[in-house]
Amino acid sequence: MNKTITFWLGILGALFFITPSVLGGLQFENYSHISQFISESYAFGTPYGVYMRFLGFIPSGILITMFSFSCWKLLPKSNVLKIGLFGFGVFYGIGTITVGLFPCDEGCNKELINPSVSQLIHNLFGGLTYLIVPACLILIGFSSRKWSSTTPFSTLSIICGTIALMFSMLLLSDPDGNYIGLFQRITEGSILFWLINFAFYIKNNNHT
Repeated sequence: MNKTITFWLGILGALFFITPSVLGGLQFENYSHISQFISESYAFGTPYGVYMRFLGFIPSGILITMFSFSCWKLLPKSNVLKIGLFGFGVFYGIGTITVGLFPCDEGCNKELINPSVSQLIHNLFGGLTYLIVPACLILIGFSSRKWSSTTPFSTLSIICGTIALMFSMLLLSDPDGNYIGLFQRITEGSILFWLINFAFYIKNNNHT
């Protein structure tokens, strides 16, 4: 794929994720972006959850997966970059598809009382995403330091990855806490902000 197509894969992937994340809470009178998971807005039993999943999060995952694998063809090759990009594509791209196909139970069943198979799959892939994706950003950041004129992007990658890692740890350490929604959104926001900047980097630089 050329740079323009890859750029739009990244931008649209981010937008298809951000839009339902922001609008999903409007289904509920007392939904809190501070204390509730994003997943609660498209869980089983929600009014518009199926539309959010199949018109938002699942397309986002497909686009992000394609973006990540396409970037590999446009950037200088290294083993560190390969691990970072493919890890990002699998755990953020395919991971987003998976949690969309397997939503959590209503309310996200935080106590895991008689959880459905879908809930267990959702939790597994969600947990792996938050553990692995921040490290992928950091790996891409260190790998990109070897490219010409990439100091700002490299620094941004390491900073965004570090922020995402910190708040992922806060989120995973207390999934019943009062600020889980905030921690999750800071984590996701760091990753998506990085993704958008990465898309612009791909568009504006030539390594082939």
